[in-house]
Amino acid sequence: MTATPSSSAVRALSLEYKSLQEEPVEGFRVKLLNEDNLFEWEVAIFGPPETLYQGGYFKAHMKFPPDYPYSPPSIRFLTKVWHPNVYENGDLCISILHPPVDDPQSGELPCERWNPTQNVQTILLSVISLLNEPNTYSPANVDASVMYRRWRDSHGKDNEYANIIRRQAQAAKAEAEKEGIIVPLTLEEYCIKSQTKPIGPEHQLDLTDFYDDDYDLDTEDDDNASVESYADGDDSGNGES
Repeated sequence: MTATPSSSAVRALSLEYKSLQEEPVEGFRVKLLNEDNLFEWEVAIFGPPETLYQGGYFKAHMKFPPDYPYSPPSIRFLTKVWHPNVYENGDLCISILHPPVDDPQSGELPCERWNPTQNVQTILLSVISLLNEPNTYSPANVDASVMYRRWRDSHGKDNEYANIIRRQAQAAKAEAEKEGIIVPLTLEEYCIKSQTKPIGPEHQLDLTDFYDDDYDLDTEDDDNASVESYADGDDSGNGES
């Protein structure tokens, strides 16, 4: 049985989505998979210029839990991505999306894991950074990790890894062009937020639709619980160690 989303999750996602539509961030764009569901987003990441991923347009699904932002979302790439931290099925493995538990075996510090101060923007900017600087200590794709290290340690003389990435980026760019998407190829183009057309009033999503009626939320109980929690000095939801 699917858990009922909390009112805080609905509010947080509504505000984040509205902000990203009104003030797009360079490097990615987002939209809802279904306008009736605020908890599943389609994400498109532009390959950063002057990297192996330049020209790429990588699509992914982002799924949020009902208690977001106290638990992290998950990301699965739909576009083929050969990367040490992407599983064969497209699932992304990145510290920022791992629950904040103490796990010495993982090699991750608690501060590197999820905490409720993170948001969609910080997540996706971390993913873009990870593309060019993978974590090879605990890879999701061992073959890609070995190949990446071989390319890195040879200072580009072993080009097998680079060639695969460039082919995937070009294939993704071709798909973007079919959809009428202009992929930025220079740093100047990449950093211009105005490339994303502003949404006209006729196409704006009325985010009030996502509040209590649609999700059958008991906001009074939820808000009272939050107040009581803070009044009792319980700040466990803040992600502080």
